[in-house]
Amino acid sequence: MVQAIVEYFSSFTAMHYIIIAMNVLLLLLARPIILKTAGSLSARQIDFRVSVLRVLNLAILAAICYNADYTSVLQSGSEDQGFAVKLISILVVLYLAYLASNIASYVMRSKYGKTNNSGDGVQISDTYRSRMLTLVASTVITIIVFIAVIRIAGFSSMLEAGGAIGFVGVFLALTQQAWAPDIISGLVLLNSEMLSEGDLIEIGDSDPVLVRVFKTKIFHTVLIDVVNNHRIMMSNAKLREHTIHSLSKFASAKGLREKLTFKIGYDIDSAHVKAMLQEAFDTIAQASESSIDNSHPLEIRVLDTGDHAVEWGVFYYIKDVGEIIATRQQFSEEVLEASHRHGISLSTPNTHVVAVASTEPADFPIG
Repeated sequence: MVQAIVEYFSSFTAMHYIIIAMNVLLLLLARPIILKTAGSLSARQIDFRVSVLRVLNLAILAAICYNADYTSVLQSGSEDQGFAVKLISILVVLYLAYLASNIASYVMRSKYGKTNNSGDGVQISDTYRSRMLTLVASTVITIIVFIAVIRIAGFSSMLEAGGAIGFVGVFLALTQQAWAPDIISGLVLLNSEMLSEGDLIEIGDSDPVLVRVFKTKIFHTVLIDVVNNHRIMMSNAKLREHTIHSLSKFASAKGLREKLTFKIGYDIDSAHVKAMLQEAFDTIAQASESSIDNSHPLEIRVLDTGDHAVEWGVFYYIKDVGEIIATRQQFSEEVLEASHRHGISLSTPNTHVVAVASTEPADFPIG
């Protein structure tokens, strides 16, 4: 048994041991390498990339052992290197390409990305330029790998290489509707700077959904539902079809201008309504946990005079857009309490128009 093992390892050359040692070292350093180049990736994505590198390392080691057992590997001047050498070469190319794409993404993000300060520390997120350059670098690496694999596999003639490249071209042309719109839309969204990571946005007009942008990727955007606290994945092309209200990028130095509406009956004097709303605003603005900016006065306006009630609107500014839901709820609750103190009903009254029939006798002409 021992003699068989010794004879087996005696067939290994110095190049075998060098390749094995490098693969074992890279196998152990796979996680530190990915953590260094990961950026703001999630734990699941980091584990996936580490697994890909380790699987490629193990495949290379298995191919080396197979080659040492059946062929003479890397023999200088050998014309027929055999299947094992081709397999090892292809695996090495794939490994280096995957590692190079991660390093290129890290370099582009570090040089052209945007630095964000969050509760988890300083994070560098992608921008339009970094994502575009990363996409260009990945495309160049993919083309180089594709040509290298074709050459290593033995498709040296123009006809064979052209056929393989043509097959890939036809495949991309047939599937472009599945990936091209999302890639273009993702680049447009990043270039518009309307969807920076961490921004608070509303999607839609009739029934807008309040979400926070978690990450914009090439094919989709990950959003966080602020109300229900769960993640939403939406394709970039689908996201561009909706109206996007960016609450984090307000147009005034005063901050985000918010509006709440209340319907109050016509029987209530306007002065009483304004006094009630102002009292509610003063109460909540003085609270220590409130995000309302009381340095700007409350604006009270009549928005609509409907058939049943007057629609009143209150406009105010908040300091922290992240507390927008809590501020709306606190203000509405305080207005409800103030309405009880002032004896003003917030329920929309029902009005009826009654047609009174005439009691006078009809005047008919006498023929």
